[in-house]
Amino acid sequence: MTKRRNIFSLASVLLLAVLCLPAAAQDNPFLVTPTTPFQTPPFDRIQIDHYLPAIQEGINRHQAEIDAIVDDPQAATFDNTIVALDMSGQLLDNVAAVFYSLLGTNNSPERQEIANQMAPLLSAHNDNIALNEKLFTRVKSVYDERAALKLSEEQLFLLENTFRGFLRSGALLDDTQKARLRDINREHALLVLKFEDNVLAETNDSYIIINDKADLSGLPDGVIAMAEEEAKAMNLPGKWVFTTQKPSWIPFLQYAAARDQRQALYTAYFMRGDRDNDHDNKAILQKILTLREERSRMLGYATPAAFYLEERMAKTPETVNAFLMRVWKPARARAKTEVTDMQAIIDGEQGGFALSSWDWWYYTERLRKARYDLDDSALRPYFKLENVRMGAFTLAEKLYGLKFTERQDISVYHPGVKVYEVKEKDGRLLGILYMDPFFRDSKQAGAWSGSYREAFYQNGKRVIPFATLVCNFTKPTSNTPSLLNIDEVETLFHEFGHALNTLLANGTYRSNFAPQDVVELPSQIMENWVLEPELLKLYAKHYQTGEVIPTALVDKLNDSRQFNQGFETVEYVAAAILDMAWHSLGDALNVNVTNFETKTMADIGLIPEILPRYRSTYFTHIHGGYEAGYYSYFWSEVLDGDAFDAFKETSLFDKKTAASFRKNILEKLGTVDAMTLYMRFRGHEPTVEPFLKRRGLL
Repeated sequence: MTKRRNIFSLASVLLLAVLCLPAAAQDNPFLVTPTTPFQTPPFDRIQIDHYLPAIQEGINRHQAEIDAIVDDPQAATFDNTIVALDMSGQLLDNVAAVFYSLLGTNNSPERQEIANQMAPLLSAHNDNIALNEKLFTRVKSVYDERAALKLSEEQLFLLENTFRGFLRSGALLDDTQKARLRDINREHALLVLKFEDNVLAETNDSYIIINDKADLSGLPDGVIAMAEEEAKAMNLPGKWVFTTQKPSWIPFLQYAAARDQRQALYTAYFMRGDRDNDHDNKAILQKILTLREERSRMLGYATPAAFYLEERMAKTPETVNAFLMRVWKPARARAKTEVTDMQAIIDGEQGGFALSSWDWWYYTERLRKARYDLDDSALRPYFKLENVRMGAFTLAEKLYGLKFTERQDISVYHPGVKVYEVKEKDGRLLGILYMDPFFRDSKQAGAWSGSYREAFYQNGKRVIPFATLVCNFTKPTSNTPSLLNIDEVETLFHEFGHALNTLLANGTYRSNFAPQDVVELPSQIMENWVLEPELLKLYAKHYQTGEVIPTALVDKLNDSRQFNQGFETVEYVAAAILDMAWHSLGDALNVNVTNFETKTMADIGLIPEILPRYRSTYFTHIHGGYEAGYYSYFWSEVLDGDAFDAFKETSLFDKKTAASFRKNILEKLGTVDAMTLYMRFRGHEPTVEPFLKRRGLL
């Protein structure tokens, strides 16, 4: 009866809010019920000036919902407080999800300006909720009575995490501290935006122009054609432009014989944000970390690392550092051996120079070809983007019975985006998937998966999710389709795994509390199928002849799986250690960024031929959810290696194993303790040895 009264009260508030909207606001597509298929975002109607009014209205409605919870005369219960809080803010979340997704995929100066206006609004609104004493009193009241409430496992998990979230957001601080925390959160939000905007600007401004055709020696025709088209787009006919986007700079570093040009492009890449210009990120990084330090101390934590890790599987900085060093030592030894092997090639050709970081890809490719007769350019024709995408869909069908159907009647924000309706084997609608594969100047570098809406249950019915999958693959040229390298193939499968986690999620509530160091499990496990012969024969087909990739070529690929693992492991772990070092400081404002980075790498003995995968000034992960958490990829790789063994112990597409992984991991991750879920799937805790063995480090 209380719940019905609360819903009625809330419905009245929202109806009044809609009726009181001015006519112009009622034309805002965010503020009316969408008429699109499945109520997907109406991108064809959304204009840039719709966002701020929609955000403000979303804040107003959310605050009205919070007020209704706080002012409820009934005693606090799980339903009228915890569930009501979980269900609040849907309009605001939906608008913000669309806006911030497009900020990453379709950025513009106008969108950046809106982001800067939104950041303080959202920061203040979040603080108004987190620091609302009356709301916290109601939440605490329910929490204190939890033992007598007979809650389900999922309900108890929601309650405990909601209560802890208030504590971690400053609910127990005094008024002076709360005021300072508000200032910290507002300033932090703006600085993170500025950092990311600078990285995008630096990436777009970092490239080399090739004037002499001789400097193209060694490059495949497709790579040259892409550079020629890039030059034409920049109004540089007769020249070739190579950018710091991975589809451009990695092939150049792999194949370009012109060492001076390799050095120029690599330098352009690793100096982003560190040029003492208008987009320099050093001072911004110091300010961000200083604010994190102050906030952590205020909340009772010694360092930001201690604060962030409390809610992760690793729990403590000591656990993370021990894990990273266990991987680091054998990886560095392996990398030194790889240096010796490549230096031998240089010396054998009387090169007269020592291997440098900009030489690594070039001589690795030479060594790979010599040892395994394996050439990346010979592999790409078998991995046409459309075929690889079909391979990922086929895998999902074989494991979980899913069906993917392209929908051309659902609007998109860019012509390159494709939309798919995802259904269960029995025809039930599961969700919608948006795929945005190609790089462009308005898109942040890298690859990621997110959503415009998460799955949850409302009035007993599952609200379907809208998942996104974003990459920065090589664009098709006028005569060649988009052909992926092995890393890009694995990237697509990886991000598709994240999307599956979004599409298959079946928690009751909107809140999700998956630890950051386990969220990569659903994605990384998908990479294990990429080179399995049973799946390869279904999707790896030559784009011109339709020939399935030859068995001999697959064997060479599998034989080379541990090749260059010293480098790949070292550059990753170096970045993870750098992340932990920054978040373990107490005085970032007084640290010289360049010197600190150099000393941190020297302290662990990073060899000069390798740089950390991300230098501090463009390390966007640690400002986008991976604060003191970049180690998570390897932590999850320990899990995914053990999890994939469950399939190998039965069969590659074993239905029973897949059903268990779906039920315990993909559907429930973030709604129950992560290790509990993993144990239910696997029957035991994972160990690090299989991970080390797979990387050739044992």
